[in-house]
Amino acid sequence: MCGICGIYQTRGQHVDPNILKSMADTLKHRGPDDEGFYLNSPKNNFGSKWSFSADSGNLGLAHRRLSIIDLDSGQQPMVSNDDQLWLVFNGEIYNFPALKKQLIEKGHRFRTNSDTEVIIYAYREWGKKCVNHLRGMFAFALWDRQKEELFIARDRLGIKPLYYYWDGLQFIFGSEIKAILAAPQVKREIEPTAVADYFALMYIPAPKSIFKNIHKLPAGHTLLLKKESQPAIEQYWNLQFAPDQSLTEQQWCEQIIEKLRESIELRTISEVPLGAFLSGGIDSSAVVALLSELSSNPVKTSSIGFAAAQFNELPYAHEMVERYKTDHHEMIVEADAVSILDELTWFFDEPFGDSSAIPTYYVSKMTRKSVTVALSGDGGDENFAGYRRYYFDQLENRLRGIFPDMFRQTAIAGLAKIYPKADWLPQVFRAKTLLSNLAMSPMQGYYNSMSWFGQDKMKLFSADFRDQLQTYNPGELFQHYGDNVDGADPLSKIQYVDVKTYLVDDILTKVDRASMANSLEVRVPLLDHEFMELVATIPASLKLHGRDGKHILKQALRPYVNSSILDRPKRGFSIPLKDWLRKELKPVFEEAVFSNSSAVAEYLDPQYVASLWKEHQSGMRDYAAELWSILFFAKWSGRFHV
Repeated sequence: MCGICGIYQTRGQHVDPNILKSMADTLKHRGPDDEGFYLNSPKNNFGSKWSFSADSGNLGLAHRRLSIIDLDSGQQPMVSNDDQLWLVFNGEIYNFPALKKQLIEKGHRFRTNSDTEVIIYAYREWGKKCVNHLRGMFAFALWDRQKEELFIARDRLGIKPLYYYWDGLQFIFGSEIKAILAAPQVKREIEPTAVADYFALMYIPAPKSIFKNIHKLPAGHTLLLKKESQPAIEQYWNLQFAPDQSLTEQQWCEQIIEKLRESIELRTISEVPLGAFLSGGIDSSAVVALLSELSSNPVKTSSIGFAAAQFNELPYAHEMVERYKTDHHEMIVEADAVSILDELTWFFDEPFGDSSAIPTYYVSKMTRKSVTVALSGDGGDENFAGYRRYYFDQLENRLRGIFPDMFRQTAIAGLAKIYPKADWLPQVFRAKTLLSNLAMSPMQGYYNSMSWFGQDKMKLFSADFRDQLQTYNPGELFQHYGDNVDGADPLSKIQYVDVKTYLVDDILTKVDRASMANSLEVRVPLLDHEFMELVATIPASLKLHGRDGKHILKQALRPYVNSSILDRPKRGFSIPLKDWLRKELKPVFEEAVFSNSSAVAEYLDPQYVASLWKEHQSGMRDYAAELWSILFFAKWSGRFHV
């Protein structure tokens, strides 16, 4: 696992080595073990002394290394035998031994035992189609000296990040935005629609970033840049839903376990200590159970908990620890954990409103003390319809079929407008979202369920900022992805939307930044693309069975995971944020958001924010998530001086 960055001056200007070094330095946390550089010039080997020279070349690559595989000879940038192909790579290619054997049979000669070198010769053999042969998580940049072409690729699910800046003259890329911002020629200009996206979704979906001219390469895409041309971006993989009705439930259970076991075994390749996160939920328990069967030694597991019982899942984690006799480590996260807020804004680079970044950061920090690689259970909910919102979406679709369109769009829409948010009422009476969604189309309704600040989202913004946004609607992205799923059933359609948005730009972003901030590599076997392709053929009725999400996964896991874990209600990776904002975080919020030096007023309406704050403090409303997103935005603005 590593950090990569580089500069390509497409019009022939020279790359300043000092800027390249500064960019790499921002990624030291991703790769504390080593650094390496390449400049496309006769003098392409640089030591500790850097100086600009006229022959430095128009292409520079830099790499920060976290050593996992081939510790002795896996240094980067790595070059082909003929010095023509240069590569910087972040991630792991799990099928590299088999791929290396195949390439040797085709006549390619290897000098190392690393998965990095396999990418070089896979590219030489298959060109840009090499990505179709790679099974793993990756973001890499490969320079072809002879053709003067830069080829960049990101893995199918977007587990590893890749950002780039393009102004028509120079192309600058990096594993994190801060590496790109280290180049002084890059201006920190805010993209207004990205701000709107953030406050709607709590993250900024690809291909945007918070900055103009800085973009995310979408998951499952490649980018080819030739001299004096425009970047050519292509999609090479997409998840296809094609239900197979021919198998019995038992046969599906057997296939799930067989494929998941294979996926986990592939991810045990490591020359450094390896362990697993254990939250006490279904997915991490599944990983620990099957990993324990594959390991001759006790698996090292890590968990965190909270003093507040309603947020503490340690008792369930302890069940798995006892059953599989793992080498377990845990900690209790207290309210002073919010002291890392400034650190989080630095590591995330752009506004990120998912407060579970806090426990993810701490479990990564603790885990790094005992291992360098950890397996996680991320992806189970998206694969097997584990979120409760999937059930409610199906319920809404059934109700849409009962009520005529005109009735939904008039009577129900009118009732939704006057119905109170009613946080203080029992769950059964909190019908505002349901009524609002029924008045909309299915995909509009799903976006409404996934978005924040209710129907009056635009009230959050200042008048001047609303003028900048004009008629922009973040929900159009959901509609775009929903329209791209041919013939999928309603459940598969919203699962697909989640894979393209929430999974990659919230869940995987959170895990990557929080883990790499602590120089920890996290592997996600439930997001193996072959495993996902198998699961996409399971009928929707076996995933969401009545109200029972993850039905088929639970059935498959019954021999391996305790029923007390499989059958309990789902609980997210959440924190006591509601109370923290009324106590320990109260002065932090007021200083960051309401002070005269706060940048929030440039984008948000101070009176509206104050009303949310007052209602939350009164205890009559729970605006914890909304207020946290505002606080993070304020802290981020101050940290990045925008």
